[in-house]
Amino acid sequence: MKRQFPIVRMVTGESAGKQIAGAAAAASALGLGALAAWDLTQKKHSILRNYPIAGHARFLLESIRPEIQQYFIERNWDGRPFNRDTRTTIYERANGTHSEHAFGTEHDVDRAGYEALMHSNMPIPNPPRPPRVRVGGDECTQPYDISLLNVSAMSFGSLSTNAIRALNKGAALGGFAHDTGEGSISPYHREHGGDLIWELGTGYFGARTPEGEFSPETFAEKAQDPQVKMVSLKLSQGAKPGIGGVLPGPKVTEEIAEIRGIPVGQTCISPPGHTVFSTPIELLEFIRQMRELSGGKPAGFKLCVGSRTEFLSIVKAMVETQILPDFIIVDGSEGGTGAAPLEFEDNVGLPLTQGLMIVHNALVGAGLRKKIKVGASGKIATGTDIVKRLIQGADFTNSARAMMMAVGCIQAQACHTGKCPVGVATQDPRRARAIDVPTKAERVRNYHDGVVAEAARLMASMGAAAPDELEPTMLRRNVSASESWSYARLYDWLKPGELLDDTPSEWADDWATARADTFTIPRGHSR
Repeated sequence: MKRQFPIVRMVTGESAGKQIAGAAAAASALGLGALAAWDLTQKKHSILRNYPIAGHARFLLESIRPEIQQYFIERNWDGRPFNRDTRTTIYERANGTHSEHAFGTEHDVDRAGYEALMHSNMPIPNPPRPPRVRVGGDECTQPYDISLLNVSAMSFGSLSTNAIRALNKGAALGGFAHDTGEGSISPYHREHGGDLIWELGTGYFGARTPEGEFSPETFAEKAQDPQVKMVSLKLSQGAKPGIGGVLPGPKVTEEIAEIRGIPVGQTCISPPGHTVFSTPIELLEFIRQMRELSGGKPAGFKLCVGSRTEFLSIVKAMVETQILPDFIIVDGSEGGTGAAPLEFEDNVGLPLTQGLMIVHNALVGAGLRKKIKVGASGKIATGTDIVKRLIQGADFTNSARAMMMAVGCIQAQACHTGKCPVGVATQDPRRARAIDVPTKAERVRNYHDGVVAEAARLMASMGAAAPDELEPTMLRRNVSASESWSYARLYDWLKPGELLDDTPSEWADDWATARADTFTIPRGHSR
């Protein structure tokens, strides 16, 4: 007689499986029914009221749209803010590879707006070391030799602890400067000893009284630290010129409060403008005070250029008082690592090319250009970017987002959410632990060294051994599909002292309107 038990057990197992599957289906149906009922009765989303359950697919696809766009749709050369070619170049340089490209350019070299550098038939050998730029005027007793590329202003708070550590250790390894941003000098900026540019914003973080006023004593104590090489006053920034910022109380931890000098747990507001000065002359007097309090280190200011007349007011104040900043950093409206209202990101301030050339020409026209160094920041990522900005009037450049990519940023554009997937722009310790500081610091150093070396090689191919040998004729732009003009022809370049002696007609109204004792522009005059 055959035993039937195995068959009975098998049948019993199949029945149990069917029962479990049926229960799961019933639970799913119940859940979907509840979701449909909620969709039909909620009042927030019209799509869900008309298309319950199915409408959620729209929100799911919308949530991954940036990733689909970036990885599957955009072409190598047309992505924004940084295209695939540029991002790949940054990553490869950070990894220490050469980022060569095969089979020719993918760009349409005949389109209007395309720009090209002019090589020489007598190129010179690559320099053994890239050139550096000495920053420091007559009143500066501790000048600083700055690299052609440095880390642009990014605060601790915007970036994570490990991101700041990696950037500063990379700066120490590569011998370039790291701008602190207006969030003050944190312990993570000091940990590896990289050269610092201390940026002071409208909130005077790290150098303020309990009432929020500027504290000369606190500033002097920190600015005289040997690690601080330059001090910079932020008038405005490219991402959001003309507005301040708000740090909500819950984000003001004990650590943030100590670093910035603000009360724990209280909402901190950075005003849109400064309280230590209200006129161009007072601005320059404060810059001189910063230099003196720092022990004679280079002192200057950063701005995103808006009104040409307002900047000429500062230049007039320089001429009248002979108080000069050691440097001016021009931030382009295309810049910005953090969060800003879309209206400001897209529509306020001048792009870097226009702002940089206004600053350069105004200083030349006033006979001051040789005494003041000019920095440029705003989408600097490749050696070509550096050389173009040097031709347009800069002495050195700063980069923020490309340095973030060297640390590991993937352009997720989630900087303002605190949910950066790679731990760069977040205060979440779990996310920040993704950054291995020694590894990423080496990537930052590699990226810097590779890009600066490529800039030096480009200059050598153009017959220039140093930035001051570059000329506007060396950069050309297509003005149509059949015609190309050099920058010497595209723009008006002032001669030394021309604003003072025989003001050109296109500058005359702005120069006449500008006043050293006020930023106010009379109604009806050019801005």
